[in-house]
Amino acid sequence: MDNTHKDKKFYEMADAFIALANEQSGKADQGTVSATFLYAAARFNTFLVASASDSADEFASRKEEVFEYFMAEYKKMLEEHFADYHANFDTYIDKKNKNN
Repeated sequence: MDNTHKDKKFYEMADAFIALANEQSGKADQGTVSATFLYAAARFNTFLVASASDSADEFASRKEEVFEYFMAEYKKMLEEHFADYHANFDTYIDKKNKNN
């Protein structure tokens, strides 16, 4: 799998997804929004791997590699953002407005 190159377009797309999540947070519980965000990412990433496979058997044979890759990437991203929020908590978290 390719490593993601974080360029301007990468951050623009991420910001668009976050804006949609923030919009949905006005209509639903943030925990539900988070769960649907994760569900959609899992669904899309599974589609991505399946569409790059020549057969169901090839797709299935990649399961361990795919799981390791996506879980490691998510962990790295979560660790990065957790550290950022810890360092900038008072700046990022306005008790009146909990959008991302």
